[in-house]
Amino acid sequence: MRVVAALGGNALLKRGEPLSAANQLANVRRAAAALAPLAAAGHQLVVTHGNGPQVGLLALQSAAGPAEGAQPLDVLDAESEGMIGYLIERELGNALGPGAQVATLLTQVRVDPADPAFAKPTKPIGPVYTEAAARALGLPVAADGKGWRRVVASPKPVEIVEAAVIARLVDAGITVVCTGGGGIPVARGADGRLDGIEAVVDKDLASALLARSLKADALLMLTDVAAVSLDWGTPRAREIARAHPDALAGLGFAAGSMGPKVEAAIGFARASGGRAAIGRLEDAAGLLDGSAGTTIDATAPGLLMRPAAGQS
Repeated sequence: MRVVAALGGNALLKRGEPLSAANQLANVRRAAAALAPLAAAGHQLVVTHGNGPQVGLLALQSAAGPAEGAQPLDVLDAESEGMIGYLIERELGNALGPGAQVATLLTQVRVDPADPAFAKPTKPIGPVYTEAAARALGLPVAADGKGWRRVVASPKPVEIVEAAVIARLVDAGITVVCTGGGGIPVARGADGRLDGIEAVVDKDLASALLARSLKADALLMLTDVAAVSLDWGTPRAREIARAHPDALAGLGFAAGSMGPKVEAAIGFARASGGRAAIGRLEDAAGLLDGSAGTTIDATAPGLLMRPAAGQS
């Protein structure tokens, strides 16, 4: 099968964990160990990843330097994509062993400069602060879980510019790491030129668009929760085992976390007829065969819940 596996930011950096080189490398190695069996089993694997913590840190470092050296977000997106892509490529190669063919491709993602998202930043990036410290930044900020983070514009992806190149690499048997951090946001002018634009594209929506562009059989969204749940965070929480995309639509999942994943899964399943799955990184193989996480596909009879522990 042709599989697009999207590594969430929380799969690469555990919640509350310092963004140190050692922590990031340890988590990338964990991700590589979970993904390598899919490639080793003969699946055509394409890996995407988030970049929220990393691009936010790069933005802070850029702002702390000389004013003339400050870089726009599209350049910082490219820097984070190259940095994380290098680590994933290296560790996937190590996990797969000699002869493995893995390549990272910096990926531009076209967005609409008139997207209303530019007027209402919602994408959290960078470190977690107290509310007072966040507001002292003098930048748009919003609550994110128990803390506060900087937020930036997150327009919807319209086109994966390098989709044809990625397809050629996959057809050649190469495991590809691409569309990192949602890709590098670009806009096309009236003259046909592409120019970078200040934004961070949602990784899940970009991964779903990539999966559709590649005619993938499955889209895996790998995070740090076992499955999509109803009434998450309450004693009434119930895991969804399998769902028709229409049954999930409108259930109201959190905009900053599960919402984009569910939206991306619904869009992919409806447009392609393929299967999307959401769940833990460690359960990647189970997500692919349907034994773990939440599977979203157009053949599901509505909403099927997973029995609670101890029930059959």
